[in-house]
Amino acid sequence: PARPRGRPAPAGTRLLGQSWRRPAGPRAGPEPGSGGLPEGVEYIPTRKKGKNPMKPVGVAWYSLYARTRLGYLFYQRQVKKARERYPHGHSAPQPCCFPGVKILPIPVLSNNYSYLVIDTGSGRAAVIDPSDPVAVQAAIEEEGVMLEAIFCTHKHWDHSGGNAALRQRHSSCKVYGSALDAIPELTKEGLHGEVGVWGYWGGGADSAPLCPVQPACGQGEGGPFGGPPCLFSGDLLFLAGCGRLFEGSPETMLASLDVAVGLGEDTLLWPGHEYALECLTFASLLELDNPALEQKLQWATQQRQEKRSTCPSTLGEEQTYNPFLRTHRPELQAALGLRGGGGEHPDAFRARVLKEVRRRKDLYKAT
Repeated sequence: PARPRGRPAPAGTRLLGQSWRRPAGPRAGPEPGSGGLPEGVEYIPTRKKGKNPMKPVGVAWYSLYARTRLGYLFYQRQVKKARERYPHGHSAPQPCCFPGVKILPIPVLSNNYSYLVIDTGSGRAAVIDPSDPVAVQAAIEEEGVMLEAIFCTHKHWDHSGGNAALRQRHSSCKVYGSALDAIPELTKEGLHGEVGVWGYWGGGADSAPLCPVQPACGQGEGGPFGGPPCLFSGDLLFLAGCGRLFEGSPETMLASLDVAVGLGEDTLLWPGHEYALECLTFASLLELDNPALEQKLQWATQQRQEKRSTCPSTLGEEQTYNPFLRTHRPELQAALGLRGGGGEHPDAFRARVLKEVRRRKDLYKAT
């Protein structure tokens, strides 16, 4: 466990929880009171165990970003700065081609991804989460396709901010999104299991983001298109990570992740952000002896050094190293120091494991 910086504290010193600082290179681990302090030093926690000290700040900012015009102005500033810093995008896109379909990641903002899904036979296209309309329009023109649909996984400006501009330019374009979310320019509410020309909606639990999966690309009835199914997960699931719990509970997130995993191991995961290196590094602090995780981290490090995208992965692969999909694994539970209670339902225990992983990840990002 980490101990405070500076000279050793004399015997009898009492260290308040909020004065404790992590050393450089943060590590997920037990609270400092569990051992490792000099003899005679007492650690006095000032917060309940497991509470995220960044959460009050995070929730306040999230409310401003998601529910007020201030959030839209911040998004516009994000777009302007990203265009200046990354004139060609933050990563080198790597398109995937299947019989009749091409999926082109579009790197936007500082770490977001939009996706252009193209029916190569007809030249029609749909875009997922068009953050920057200029970047998306450039991809549409370069590919020489006609935009027919916009799919928004959720309302956040960094996923939906380009809807209005693209609809102005492509007047016949439909905007699909959750009936439970305030998505800009929404023209078609997508409900869980609903089939459409471009695919069907595979939603999470309760108000969790709904994500379009298995794009049908003009074959109708949501049928297969000659390649593996796809999950465009927005902020729900990342490579080796998952979204923060701003509007839901650990139980809701667990249920949503279980829905995603149920799509099948060969499902391609196309996340809304390039967080792979950070998430894998954090995961490696929890599971020190996971060969799949170590190998993926080495690969992602090389990819990011070359400014290459790390997507897609597969849901089968994710279950070997993503801690948020491994809440059932005894080795992760042991690493967290958690045990199920005698009468505790297995899913309730898994939600408790997920909550602890999320808490540690929030602290890791905050340091």
